Amino acid sequence: MTGKELLFKCLHHETTPRRPWIPMAGVHAGFIKGYRADEVYLDVDKLVESLTEAHKLYEPDGLILLFDLQLEAEILGCTIKWEPDSPPSVRSHPLEKTDEMPSTKITKAAGRIPLVIETARRMKKLVGDTTALYGLFCGPYTLCSHLRGTNFFRDMRRNPDYVHKLMDYVTDIAIQMCDIYLDEWVDVIVPTDPVVSQISPDHFNTFVAGPYKKIFEHIRKRKGYSAFFVCGNVTHLLPHMCLTDPDCIAVDENVDIVAGQKVCDDHNVVLQGNVPLTTCMLLGNQQDNMKMGVDILDSIKSPKNFILAPGCDMPYSTPVENTIAVSYAVHNIDKARNMVANYEMSSFDIDIELPDYKNLKKPLLEAMLLDPTACAACTYMWAVAGDAKKHFGDRIDVVEYRYNTPENIARMKKVGVKQLPSLYLNGELKYSSIIPNLDDLIKQIEEVM
Repeated sequence: MTGKELLFKCLHHETTPRRPWIPMAGVHAGFIKGYRADEVYLDVDKLVESLTEAHKLYEPDGLILLFDLQLEAEILGCTIKWEPDSPPSVRSHPLEKTDEMPSTKITKAAGRIPLVIETARRMKKLVGDTTALYGLFCGPYTLCSHLRGTNFFRDMRRNPDYVHKLMDYVTDIAIQMCDIYLDEWVDVIVPTDPVVSQISPDHFNTFVAGPYKKIFEHIRKRKGYSAFFVCGNVTHLLPHMCLTDPDCIAVDENVDIVAGQKVCDDHNVVLQGNVPLTTCMLLGNQQDNMKMGVDILDSIKSPKNFILAPGCDMPYSTPVENTIAVSYAVHNIDKARNMVANYEMSSFDIDIELPDYKNLKKPLLEAMLLDPTACAACTYMWAVAGDAKKHFGDRIDVVEYRYNTPENIARMKKVGVKQLPSLYLNGELKYSSIIPNLDDLIKQIEEVM
């Protein structure tokens, strides 16, 4: 049985001889070959070379073509900033100061879509017979926030009719992206919508559920498979996501994988996840990653409906040996289990001094983030914090801590951060995996002044 056949069997909700495995090696694939992130997503030869090497090293059952949620935003008028070690990030929002409805469509000749198509064609020839190809695109809700900026989160309260109209427009964009991938026989289509994790079930059902039902129905009619990927803590949304009828839901380390798998299994939806990106893959060692792979696989008791994968796009400079260790655990679970039977995973016990929150001279806003250049939910939480800083100026202090160094990991552990992104005011948690409404945040800051 090929890896592709194994994966399809899982997506058909059948028991498989082992768990399928998908390394989310986006720009990390370029790192393997020594290419910068901006090189690999602008040069089809370098991208194909990098993906081929990732395929050889990591023995995947499914392979993502690229993890870039700015493709559509760039075509629709957003300015993007290229980074050497992460995907590009959105830096301007064409609808920030207008509520006009755009009319641009995504065509096969637009922006970097030709690179996507050529990559799909070449990888189909190289590995497509044995490995399922995954086509990712920016989900509707996140694309709305790219177009509208932080105003979009005010719109849900102030102008819900406009939100519905904009969501209808970007849902059509999503279907255009689906068709581009499906025309190239890409196997699994993945709307990736990180900002969805920041909303309530009511807002999800009001603004998001309908568009996703339409997207997944379209993919199914065209004989493709679908995966709904939302990073962040979507525990409160999992049942609602299942009801939009995807074949698979992908989650990150914020979700308890055992509880999440039970919810998805009850709805007969495959769950994909959730090897920790920073503490394990980036900063851990080979044994940490093998043990994490074993522990996650052993924790899933259901014989079906589970795919092992990193929780999101792998950090660019993830050590190759760490990902190989996870792959080894998948392909050799009994041997790997014995190898790490008595191993204790690395910890981040660093002495961190916190501010004296009770005696601050002015309000302190602390943003606990994954990475505001690569994580859209973090981008917009940090943007709202920045809007608060613009409003108050020197009357408040605003700082960010990124979950990508041992010191910051230790700080968040000491503060008691449960999920990312989170926003603290004078040491008190105010927003946890919820992007604040600026008006509400301003009011809370004024109350402590």
